[in-house]
Amino acid sequence: MPTLRELLARPECLVAPGIYDLISARVAADAGAEVLYMTGYGTVASHLGLPDAGLASFRDMVNRVAAFAVVAEEYGIPLIADGDTGYGGLLNVDYTVKEYERAGASAIQLEDQVFPKKCGHTPGRAVIPLEDMVQKIEVAAEARRSDDFLIIARTDARTVHGFDAALERVEAFDKAGADILFLESPESEEELARVASHFKKPVLANMVEGGRTPVLTRDRLTELGFSIALFPAIGFLSAGRALDDAYRRLIHDGQTVPTQQLYPFNDFSKLMGFQRVWDFDAKHARD
Repeated sequence: MPTLRELLARPECLVAPGIYDLISARVAADAGAEVLYMTGYGTVASHLGLPDAGLASFRDMVNRVAAFAVVAEEYGIPLIADGDTGYGGLLNVDYTVKEYERAGASAIQLEDQVFPKKCGHTPGRAVIPLEDMVQKIEVAAEARRSDDFLIIARTDARTVHGFDAALERVEAFDKAGADILFLESPESEEELARVASHFKKPVLANMVEGGRTPVLTRDRLTELGFSIALFPAIGFLSAGRALDDAYRRLIHDGQTVPTQQLYPFNDFSKLMGFQRVWDFDAKHARD
């Protein structure tokens, strides 16, 4: 299994599809994903049916990390996990990093929002003092057991404090020991280009369909100099649309959607691991 650090060393921007439940994790991995990203928005929504606004507990999230990590290990690919604000102060950050690493993640994303946090493409996000976030990153870097467990440092300062202030924060995160740098919600391709060209360490782009940042292709992000791009929402937005169409047709028209719009049942069952069940039953039926 290649480490995330090894994948980031390649010249092409690494694409990390967002996963939010165990079905999405298996579908993304089976489709050939080289890395999985546990999206906080989607994970909270699918697990609790609530918005990503600090409503999920640390234990809610670390349990989901552990479940996703089983799939990632099975397919031999790294898992990046959203760690929100670290769930509190410095001691909380220390414990969060240790538990995420123990659960099987390859990297944790930590952000500088105040608690309770908000989704990164919504207005009115407040950030903690820069010195406090720098301490969090330093603690996170010290807490990990392996240098292959990477720390992603994210600032949400762009929307309220402007691009230059956000860039200054990322510079401080770089010096504090973050492995991957993340300026959330740049508002133009020009701003994206400035972020990517400003740092020697891997820089992350967050591509949210319908969000504040232009959604670019992998090739264009590579040209700009990004090492990794998250596409956190594509899974749950696609699933939400498909579910809405299917359920409305069933409820209002009393019929199912055309077969060609559905994942073949036998193929889906194999993806979920039923082939082993069938083989086991067949073997013991003969015995």
